[in-house]
Amino acid sequence: MAPKTARARRLGIALRAHREAAGLTLEAAADEINSTRSTLSRYENAQTLVSPATVRALLSLYGVRPDEIAAAVQLAKDTRKPGWWVPYSHLLDKRTIDFIALEAEATAIANFEPSIVPGLLQTADYIRGVMRGGPHTLTDEQVEQRVKLRLDRQQRITAAEPPIFDAIIDEGALLRPVGDRTVMQAQLSHLLKTSELPNVTVQVIPLAAGYHRGTRGSLHILEFADPEDPLIASVETVAGQMVLDRPGDLRTCTKIMEHLRTVALSPADSRDQLVQLMKGR
Repeated sequence: MAPKTARARRLGIALRAHREAAGLTLEAAADEINSTRSTLSRYENAQTLVSPATVRALLSLYGVRPDEIAAAVQLAKDTRKPGWWVPYSHLLDKRTIDFIALEAEATAIANFEPSIVPGLLQTADYIRGVMRGGPHTLTDEQVEQRVKLRLDRQQRITAAEPPIFDAIIDEGALLRPVGDRTVMQAQLSHLLKTSELPNVTVQVIPLAAGYHRGTRGSLHILEFADPEDPLIASVETVAGQMVLDRPGDLRTCTKIMEHLRTVALSPADSRDQLVQLMKGR
């Protein structure tokens, strides 16, 4: 099953909207193109890639304008292009791959981490320490494959048209040793350097803030360029990464992220805090 990319989601939303505007049920539309209700439902929910020919047939059935059909057919072609993450698909579970595919198309990323440095800001040695301390026993080769994957994900942060990246980190994550002191010093230095990028904001929630709404786990919120693409939230659980797109869940996650920004130090004070942590204070 292909990853659920932002483009696939956008296409699915469009197919559903045009079908409903045409007054057709899933069963009726599926019958017209000799398909099944379940298959059409998977197209609309971006669970299965839909071919450009099927998109053309469906939108013609729905009475959509030729220019809109042409744009949707091109979108269907684009969704079938393999992403950079495809060679790594065998390393991770589908939910994580789905998230990586969405992250790759996001224009704004907000990430709160209570226990570790955000993955997009980790150094290679820090990543190795995290992987070796994870829930699975990995060989050196498997560790290095995952290090390469995460470093490849990070390339978007410094790309020609990078996303806005807001990282909020609990101070406890910065005090928790991963690797030896040299690894942690290099990681803190990397955070300081990266926070100077115009598209990156780093904020630290001090321990003095006490218990807050993010204490239970990590949170991602992704935004996309096309206004038709709704927000996506993702939370980390013991069972793995869960992508959330229901309106109620998104409202809750957005409120939590807003709260975390208010209890965190300002970006300038956060940089000062990182400097103090590097000095061991």
